[in-house]
Amino acid sequence: MHNIGIGIFGCSEVTKIVVTLLREKGFNVQAIWGKTKEEAQEYANELKISFYTNKIDEVLLRKDVDFSFVLCQPYLHSHIVVKSLGIGKHVLCEKTLGINVLDAQKMVHASEYYPSLINLVNHSLRFLPAFVHMKKAIAENYIGEISLIDVTVKISTLIHDKFDWLCDDHQGSGCLNLIGSHVIDLCHFLTGKKAKRVHGIIKTFRHTTHAIQGIRQITAPDFCNFQLELEGSPNSQILVTANIQSNDGYRNGFEQDVSIVGELGNLKVIGGDLICIRRKAGDDNAEYKEEKLYVEIQDMRTSEASSSIPRQYVKGMSKMFSALKEAFTTPSSNSNWNKESVAAAANFNDGLYVQQVIEAIKKSSDTRSWIKVETATLKD
Repeated sequence: MHNIGIGIFGCSEVTKIVVTLLREKGFNVQAIWGKTKEEAQEYANELKISFYTNKIDEVLLRKDVDFSFVLCQPYLHSHIVVKSLGIGKHVLCEKTLGINVLDAQKMVHASEYYPSLINLVNHSLRFLPAFVHMKKAIAENYIGEISLIDVTVKISTLIHDKFDWLCDDHQGSGCLNLIGSHVIDLCHFLTGKKAKRVHGIIKTFRHTTHAIQGIRQITAPDFCNFQLELEGSPNSQILVTANIQSNDGYRNGFEQDVSIVGELGNLKVIGGDLICIRRKAGDDNAEYKEEKLYVEIQDMRTSEASSSIPRQYVKGMSKMFSALKEAFTTPSSNSNWNKESVAAAANFNDGLYVQQVIEAIKKSSDTRSWIKVETATLKD
């Protein structure tokens, strides 16, 4: 594999995990950017990165940086991504793609101008083996025609002890943006279908903590419940229901159950295992039998106090970076990377779709009504 140099934008716990995984796959992390030079230096020292700065261009203009990993706050994504693509750098962007649909559209348009460059969104659940096997079972019609996808996620609080962007809904935080975005993308990945209409309720139940008092209040939602009607005829339409909660009651914990209901039975991903409960096709009187289609050998529970990133996401990222490594190890005849190796990953168009659904859910919560998802893009 050609020595692919990585430039990191953003200093967070995700940054530490990403740098570790990239090095395991043989990538070279050459530079890191932080909002302040002190922050960048702190992370550079801890992660043993030789170059650090608080100036975006100083990372992008380095000849040893081939790939931008944009892991900072969502309101900075569009500026860094468009600039990266413009000077010929591959890009992986943390979800969500931007603050709003307009941000996401700018990034999609930039990627269309430079089709020879990689553009990926960090929706790592696509690479978790249980969901890879679930998608395969759906494609093989293992449980027949699907009618319902039910998702429940419970996670510890997303808020830090000090007031920062994670407290602010307008800066891209909250359980809908940070967790719901994965759910929306996962449903699209599993079925290949997009949402036509949505209905949602978004709430912020906790506005302060013992460490966050005074005039500043938390506006990032810690609860959301939404339904998606996926595209298809009325007789074959799939309904998605999702319930996401984030609060102190799940401190250092993460629970995620994904269940798909078909005419012959159910597929369920619990933790990292894929379980199927179904009856024999053509026999309505047959007993339902349980079988495990995939068993995860690693413990998927997140119990370490030092990590708030669920293990499912970490393992998915590891698998995604393996695919990225393969893309550069086996280049195609007309490019220095192989598109097929990362075909399963979410690209900027997928990220734009997720942003459109999120905005429709927010509008639905405000109006208390079903909202049509606007999927039209801006014209050049």
